[in-house]
Amino acid sequence: MSQKIPKLTVVGAGPGDVDLITLKAIKVLKSADVVLYDALVNEELLDYINPNAEQIFVGKRRGCYRYQQEQINDLIVARAKSHGHVVRLKGGDPFIFGRGAEEMEYVANYGIETAMVPGISSSLAVPAYQNIPLTKRGSSESFWVITGTTKEHKLSNDVALAAKSNATVVVLMGMGKLPEIIKLFQQENKNNLPVAIIQNGTRTNEKVGIGTVDTIVEIVEKRELSNPAIIILGEVVNHRAILSEVKQDYSRVLMQ
Repeated sequence: MSQKIPKLTVVGAGPGDVDLITLKAIKVLKSADVVLYDALVNEELLDYINPNAEQIFVGKRRGCYRYQQEQINDLIVARAKSHGHVVRLKGGDPFIFGRGAEEMEYVANYGIETAMVPGISSSLAVPAYQNIPLTKRGSSESFWVITGTTKEHKLSNDVALAAKSNATVVVLMGMGKLPEIIKLFQQENKNNLPVAIIQNGTRTNEKVGIGTVDTIVEIVEKRELSNPAIIILGEVVNHRAILSEVKQDYSRVLMQ
């Protein structure tokens, strides 16, 4: 039997709802010899993997690292050389705070072929599932997607810049920095700016908290919201309430 050609394909699994993975991603999973998957990947997706493929959980959550990043990089190279096609299955889109680019660069240095299948980013899909558009005429002309915690475990300086703009601001991995984020918006006199926090977005155990810059910290405590969660700050959050009111009005008309 001829030796398989080493290859890495980085695949985006989407935000959590299994139906939001792409057809191309499913095809790649069926062709895999080895699949390395993260903690944020919905395990129902493992049913789509080639049944003969080796599955390795390399999950990483804050404070819980089954594998360090360097170990994951080395594991990809080793399995590609010994098994052939390695698929790195990552939550959301691997190129949006997913370290997919870093893994591809590392592997390419060993002369291994690389490919990438984009995923639906949680930064877009999670607000959308709660009827929150990131842009809307008259409310927001642009949006920022920012990591809440940098490599140095500090709040990104971009949050302060975003707070000065009229854009919708989406913060990923920011729950541990929420008080700092809120303070920056208060300093810009945006105390009444709508805020949404969505935990486990697009999944069956999704939890939502809606408030303003001044009230959201209290709402988070009351609803016991925690990671993994997304923070959305902007007037577009009000679209959710507007839609709800329209639906209620329509229901009352039908009942008359």
